[in-house]
Amino acid sequence: MVKIDPYNSKEIYERWKEKNKLGIEGVNEFNSNLILSYLNDMEIGQNIGNGSRKGSRSPIRLMTLKNRVIFLVRKFQEIYRIDKITDVKEENLYSFFSDMRSGKLTKEDGGVYKSVSDYVKVFKAFWHWHQKVSRKSKITIEDITIDLDSKAEKGGWVHLSEEQIEKLCDNAKFEYKVLMKFMLDSGIRVTELKNIKVSDFSDDFRKLDIRQETSKTFGRKINLLLCPDLIKEYVRIKGLKQEDYLFQAHPNQINRYLKNLALRFLGDEVSQGKQKYSELTMYDFRHNSACYWVQKYKKESDMKYRFGWKGSDKIYYYTDFIGMRDSITSEDLVTNESKTEIEQEQLSLRKENEVLKNEMKSMKEQMNRILEITNKLHSKLAK
Repeated sequence: MVKIDPYNSKEIYERWKEKNKLGIEGVNEFNSNLILSYLNDMEIGQNIGNGSRKGSRSPIRLMTLKNRVIFLVRKFQEIYRIDKITDVKEENLYSFFSDMRSGKLTKEDGGVYKSVSDYVKVFKAFWHWHQKVSRKSKITIEDITIDLDSKAEKGGWVHLSEEQIEKLCDNAKFEYKVLMKFMLDSGIRVTELKNIKVSDFSDDFRKLDIRQETSKTFGRKINLLLCPDLIKEYVRIKGLKQEDYLFQAHPNQINRYLKNLALRFLGDEVSQGKQKYSELTMYDFRHNSACYWVQKYKKESDMKYRFGWKGSDKIYYYTDFIGMRDSITSEDLVTNESKTEIEQEQLSLRKENEVLKNEMKSMKEQMNRILEITNKLHSKLAK
């Protein structure tokens, strides 16, 4: 089974690797050779640092590693005059990442770095690889990254209320309405979505199989509750066959449409997720889906399964408690045993109430009869 790469990451990375196989442009020979060795090892899953996930890295991950390591090498050389990345000092690291976080060090366009933790994680992974490779040559390298803060900063995203999602769906082209409903319902990743075939649906489009080979974490079968009828109609109208992919448009094309749609019908204001509606992308629907389903699922494990998460931290990261409220009541504190007793007492009271109602009804009928007889007697006496 061929897995679709929606961003053509593999092709782009292979082209870059071929172009720079004799040396990375703008990087000196020592650093260039080191970076290429690092990337080659990551590509085949060799010399992975302790504590990191084992196995080869995907093309999209290799692209990220390549871009960030080259960025760091160039910056350390520019700011600290460090010609060999392996000569960087602990104080250089803490000063550099502190300046990135505070905004003292900015991008070329003057913008601030929003995901400093991602750069920290990349450098830590690179340094641990350097330690492991050096250890094989009987050289001990100190871990200068131990105290680096790699805690992720929560970036902005476009939060939509259920009413806003409905507004977008009502004003979208049919295929995009189906897409938005499907993403909200399934909470699926973009890379997984691009690999969904008609054959992955069952039970009249009420069940979806996200296959293991197309998932970032693990395969799973989930129930669809919001979009089965729409998907069924979409497949019929498009004339799709079992082995056809459900959505064939490129993510960039879809994102452009979503941005224009949101700008037109929701405006350019900042959403509750701290990002403008006009910046809406497919990725935001995973956030919004998480916010929708976290209030519906009773067990955390079920929620994690639906979204393909291994850790509970992802639930809090994706929902960010937007729209959450404390909904617990005293009823939630009642144990099953107590609840049974209470229910029995309530049943007994309902029965007593029914008896009293019947007695009252009987008494009322008797009173009406007495009143009727009394009125007749008064009428006779008056005559």
